[in-house]
Amino acid sequence: MELLKCACIEPMYAELPFLDRFQAAKEDGFDYVEFWSWTDKDLDAVKAAAEKAGIRISGFNGDADYSLIDPTHKQKYLDFLRQSAAAAQKIGAESVTIHSNALGDGGIVVNHYDELSDTVKLCSMYDMLLECAKIAEESGISMNLEALNITTDHVGNFLKNTQMAAEMIRLIGSPKLKILYDAYHMQLNEGKICDTITEYFDTIGHIHIADAPGRHEPGTGEINYKHVMDVLKKLGYTGRVGCELFPATDTPTAVRAIMEIF
Repeated sequence: MELLKCACIEPMYAELPFLDRFQAAKEDGFDYVEFWSWTDKDLDAVKAAAEKAGIRISGFNGDADYSLIDPTHKQKYLDFLRQSAAAAQKIGAESVTIHSNALGDGGIVVNHYDELSDTVKLCSMYDMLLECAKIAEESGISMNLEALNITTDHVGNFLKNTQMAAEMIRLIGSPKLKILYDAYHMQLNEGKICDTITEYFDTIGHIHIADAPGRHEPGTGEINYKHVMDVLKKLGYTGRVGCELFPATDTPTAVRAIMEIF
């Protein structure tokens, strides 16, 4: 079984104008593209570029300035998520990614919410995820909840391990609400990538890869991605593997390393 390859064209293909990256990713052998934000983009132009290149759009971040763990953000978070789902429908994207905390420039966690107990944060996240699932089912746009590393890129993020995210998804039980398992983030936070993927396989809707440390292409760090890909194939994974990484030198070099692990 061949895994579906997806390129995150925000950090990758930075040598090219954004709209040219769709064609470049297609020519390099990717099945899908994804990106981070949608509010700063011309959605009509994005849709046209993808259609012209003949490449599908996996998705983008569905939240922005609001947090799942802040109960005062509930209405604003869900309103923005509905807008994100509509944007995904407009360009033919299949999913959006959601997070526990609002992220600012460079992925900085905007508010650590030290004043709130973990109980309040968990209850708020569960309450809002129930509504997220309804929006996903009504819109047809899948939603993937992503845990982030708290050591390097997203200090202060509440959702930091796979178990919490996966158990929350199992409790809610919606086929349109899954987790985004990011191997780079989780290698930094918890390790045991293959064991974790196997244990929570039923909850995984999307996968991100980048080597650790560094967040560059496979072969630049400590993760044995050829083995990870073999495990995914054995488990029968049919979702997308998104390459959300910063090329160590340039995109062509990174693409060669990526294709080798597939």
